[in-house]
Amino acid sequence: MDVSARAMVEAIHASPTQAVLYLSGGASQGLRTREQEDRVSSQYLLKAIAYGCKVPASFVSELTDTEVPDEFEIQFDEDQELDQLINGQICFKVYPFLNDMSRAERKIILSGSFNPLHDGHLKLLEVAASILGEGYPCFELSAVNADKPPLTVSEIKRRVKQFEKVGKTVIISNQPYFYKKAELFPGSAFVIGADTAARLINPKYYSGDYGRMLEILSGCKSTGCVFLVGGRTVNGDFKVLDDFDIPQELKDMFIPIPTDKFRMDISSTEIRRSQGML
Repeated sequence: MDVSARAMVEAIHASPTQAVLYLSGGASQGLRTREQEDRVSSQYLLKAIAYGCKVPASFVSELTDTEVPDEFEIQFDEDQELDQLINGQICFKVYPFLNDMSRAERKIILSGSFNPLHDGHLKLLEVAASILGEGYPCFELSAVNADKPPLTVSEIKRRVKQFEKVGKTVIISNQPYFYKKAELFPGSAFVIGADTAARLINPKYYSGDYGRMLEILSGCKSTGCVFLVGGRTVNGDFKVLDDFDIPQELKDMFIPIPTDKFRMDISSTEIRRSQGML
């Protein structure tokens, strides 16, 4: 996707505004051909997008004097937007804290539950960004979990507050699977731990079908996405990317994060336990 087009899409998802347009008359009265009607509809759609993004746009109306467009906007509050996200009406919501949204073509995304957000998360994303160089680092939290009920609106807002405090952008999505995240954010670099990398290449999570695993991850690769893999303790042992047998077809999609650049054995579970949250 073109950088400017992607920025426009994200601006829409960061806005609480929906522009609504109704047209009466037109093709049903034989005033235009199908192609002409499509052109008129496209013009009004672009106008609505520009309006929602609060950017100027020139617009030439091709409506006749008998056609009256009915335009209005609907403002949704944060709770309503998050409800829409959980219910699948929108794909993601961006919280661009401190107005730090970048126009960099590639996003560097650290996905997680962030319960809680801790120094290990912040340092890992910082190191990943330094390795890649060009790119916009941000966090991503899925409100929908593959194995658990979706997060409540109040819980999402509680976790988002953590990012506001440290001035880091977070994206709330409704996609728990990386192949869906890759479709949602093509060309991105996803920062993951070795434990997640192990699951990604394990046919067990693809109904035992090795070919299906290759097909899905090759689909991720075709979107231009890569995975930066940091070391992580797995079953009591510290593991890095080289400890796993990555299929040859996918090797160039996985990039190791050297342990001399990042190793922080911090467990969110242990933090919650120490805080009496478990």
